[in-house]
Amino acid sequence: MSRLVFSRKPARFAAARIAGSLMPGRGATVGPLSLESDEVLPLPGDEWIRLRPRLAGICGSDLALVDGTASAYFDPLVSYPFTPGHEVVADVEDSDRRVVLVPVLSCAVRGIDPVCSACAVGAINRCERVAFGHVESGLQTGFCTDTGGGWSSAMVAHPLQLVDVPADLSDEAAVMIEPTACAVHAAERYDGGPTVIIGAGTVGLLTLAAISAKAESGGVDRRGAVIVTARYPEQRRLARELGADIVCASDELPRWVRSTTSSMLVGDQLTGGAPRVVDCVGSSDSIQQALRVVAPGGEVQLVGMPGNVSLELTSLWHRESCVRGCYAYDRADFEAAIEVVRRFDLGRLVSETYPLKDFHDALAHAANAGRRGAVKIAFDMRGN
Repeated sequence: MSRLVFSRKPARFAAARIAGSLMPGRGATVGPLSLESDEVLPLPGDEWIRLRPRLAGICGSDLALVDGTASAYFDPLVSYPFTPGHEVVADVEDSDRRVVLVPVLSCAVRGIDPVCSACAVGAINRCERVAFGHVESGLQTGFCTDTGGGWSSAMVAHPLQLVDVPADLSDEAAVMIEPTACAVHAAERYDGGPTVIIGAGTVGLLTLAAISAKAESGGVDRRGAVIVTARYPEQRRLARELGADIVCASDELPRWVRSTTSSMLVGDQLTGGAPRVVDCVGSSDSIQQALRVVAPGGEVQLVGMPGNVSLELTSLWHRESCVRGCYAYDRADFEAAIEVVRRFDLGRLVSETYPLKDFHDALAHAANAGRRGAVKIAFDMRGN
């Protein structure tokens, strides 16, 4: 029985940043992540229960921590030491329930009453109290010392965080529900018009699937092309399968947007563009490109967890476009995500699983997933 633990060790964090800059994922070999024996966490309250993780995914925010590139913005919203892992399918201890975790540590989970204004309307992803209450700071399970996380053999959770997994879904399908809920939340703003998705990693592909599901179910009239940038052959293949009208390389994007929107080009800026651009990469280059191809008055939506970026924002002012963040989900997004996972058989996107003891290999695989023809990498605790 074991768990991975991320500790506050500034020197090792700096070493991880150097190693990760040389090879993505290599920060795990020198950074403050270590394999330790499981400990029995005290239950934060009477309602809380114990979980036994089956699978736990590795996402971009996890990799940013491992490679030392996570933004300092989040430091007050994390409590150390913590066990990562928020994409979790688990068994409820002493029961036959198989569940996925809604990892947001919102007011009700923290025992705060009255709840904040965001939680009062169900927008738990915007909770104002993630550093307060009877649980230590942590915007989500997987970043909080009191809860543990999915990269372990045991963790704790509040009943409000649990969604039962339908019997017809495999564990691999179930572990895709949480990241798909993020995509469903992003797809809420899709109105059927011309749309660009930058990036065809896990976030980009799931956002595409959520958009396609919304259109196929009659939730919106799809009247414009969906253009997706993809770097690797497997990403291009999956993007076409999941409903992209046009799949292109990043450097081809301006040409495709120009032709589909009848825009002209002045320097490297389109005169028109796509009314909606969804950036699923979160780098300076990808966001800058999004601003170049978004239409005047259009919207760039940032999905996932961008790192520190440097941008030229003059076009934002001149063209009256806007940049909008997109973070996490509410509980209803999980119910919708289950249907998206089922509709597109998204469990097939789990490319490889690893035992916790092989975490160096697992994190290296996840950090280089696209280049290696993979999508989602997960830890597998089913043999424990």
